Amino acid sequence: MAFVEDLFKGSTVAGLAVGLGAVLLAPTVMTAVGRVVRPALKAAIKGGMVLYRETVAEIGEVAGDLFAEARAELEHNGHDTSATPAGHGAGRSGH
Repeated sequence: MAFVEDLFKGSTVAGLAVGLGAVLLAPTVMTAVGRVVRPALKAAIKGGMVLYRETVAEIGEVAGDLFAEARAELEHNGHDTSATPAGHGAGRSGH
């Protein structure tokens, strides 16, 4: 890194030469870097998508299991698990 700093401290001509070289080489370098980075970036995105899908599936499975266990406990204890709200059940006597 000291080499680059020394280049810019030394003279304006050296700094301009480095800048001009960077401008001229940028399209070539960026194309080469893009060819290497694009597949790696795409693989990382695909890996994240797979991880997300598996995580969501696992959470759904755990939630379903908990819901089934809670329903089984309610049925075991004699509670009605139908969708009727409390106080509006079919066995309630009318007024």
